[in-house]
Amino acid sequence: MLQDIEPHLACPHCAQHLALDGRTLRCPAGHSFDQARQGYVSLLPGDAHTGTGDTAEMVAARADFLAAGHYLPIAEALAEAASAAFDGRSEGRAEGLVADLGAGTGHYLAHVLDRLDGPAGAALDISKYALRRAARAHPRIGAVVCDAWRPLPLLDGCADLVLNVFAPRNGPEIRRVLRPGGRLLLVAPTGRHLRELVSGLGLLSVDEEKERRIDEKLSPWLGLLDRTEVEFTLRLSRTDAAAVVGMGPNAWHTAPDRLAAALDALPEPVEVTGSVRLAVYG
Repeated sequence: MLQDIEPHLACPHCAQHLALDGRTLRCPAGHSFDQARQGYVSLLPGDAHTGTGDTAEMVAARADFLAAGHYLPIAEALAEAASAAFDGRSEGRAEGLVADLGAGTGHYLAHVLDRLDGPAGAALDISKYALRRAARAHPRIGAVVCDAWRPLPLLDGCADLVLNVFAPRNGPEIRRVLRPGGRLLLVAPTGRHLRELVSGLGLLSVDEEKERRIDEKLSPWLGLLDRTEVEFTLRLSRTDAAAVVGMGPNAWHTAPDRLAAALDALPEPVEVTGSVRLAVYG
């Protein structure tokens, strides 16, 4: 809930601490932000644009796909890594924070919080449609609309962990909000991820240099500590295959008529490779 993450929130205008007053967040400079009835709060500055956020249709597709358990191996690997990272924290940090940058529906953050005892979770995303779901995904999640490429509405050094799953990565801001000794857990697809659908449906492919480019962009602020590969097999119906297309970037780039024809040509179920790398930075 919003009160769980209130001690860690910063005003997007002046960077001072935001305090919760009823259903309104206020800073000492007089800026205020009302909580929406769906449970999230928008901390976007007035000149922000939300056109890159996931649409209601994309969010619904993602929620259905994730609820079916297709990406459970990713969620479990992330929760295990989070538990290992939290084992090294100092005693008495039940007030700690896990921030999920690009949290979407809060699916992965909820899995992590289920594994950890005590910390709150800040679900950060630019899509209000996603955050309506994230606000209900776990009792300790507070959902905040923000832009990953601008200063994050979090205080300096407040986060024990930052999660980043298939999402934008803002290296300097991640470094700023992590406490000393904090960790970034980053999940990115390999070139084998969904390869059967990439070839069969003509989807966007993953750049083979993606891993190197991520490391280079983060290296001024964070160093790579560990990297593991998570690979598994999905058995998808055509409806599931349509959902995995509709929940990500391919939703913006795939013509509906062509996609429908390609989906009809798939076997059912279709076996698809899931392949990601989970990297730990600190």
